Amino acid sequence: MALLDSSTSIAQGTYQFGLMPSINFNKKLEKDWAFNIAVQSRQVLLCGEFDGPAENGFDYILTDYSILAAKKFGLNSKINLGFLLRVEKGDVFQRLIQRYVVTQRLRGFRLSHRFTTDQTLSEVEPTEFRLRYRLTSEIPLNGQSLDPKEVYLKVNTEVLNSLKDSDYGLELRLVPVIGYDIRDSNKIEIGLDYRISSFLEGDPSHVFWAVIGWYLEF
Repeated sequence: MALLDSSTSIAQGTYQFGLMPSINFNKKLEKDWAFNIAVQSRQVLLCGEFDGPAENGFDYILTDYSILAAKKFGLNSKINLGFLLRVEKGDVFQRLIQRYVVTQRLRGFRLSHRFTTDQTLSEVEPTEFRLRYRLTSEIPLNGQSLDPKEVYLKVNTEVLNSLKDSDYGLELRLVPVIGYDIRDSNKIEIGLDYRISSFLEGDPSHVFWAVIGWYLEF
């Protein structure tokens, strides 16, 4: 009975559906350093409750501007330090980012483990502290390795813990995308970013973003 009640609760709650386009610029430097500059925005197209009416229409939510510096260690790991500036309907948020990434190259696919801590500061809300773990699998759909002019599947699963003014939050994310390697320095990815949160307190919040990302390397 408890399992049935939990499943029913997850299937209820509120939902949002929108667009999340992004563009990423990557630059490799000497001595295994690299920089990433990214711009990402969000626009909601549809929202409501699963057992109630829906509202549709274009609603701009926010734009993120971020820069990350990465240092590679050995063959499989790197450390990232970065800064994100979020502009959300007139309010400005600043985020400090610390990240450690380990990559495993296995037969026919690649796994990446990403551990992230960040701190979000603003004048309108208490400071938010987050701890995140993301597992990424990247699978070439033509052969054993990813080559230019080929298609690949990438799946991200992430657990995100947050603490803001003594309030704890848990969010789970699943992001499957299809990518196309135009050439080594130019990729495009299209897919769905699904997020569920607030299920510990009551009715959950479901968010669906249609994502399109363009990745350029110079």
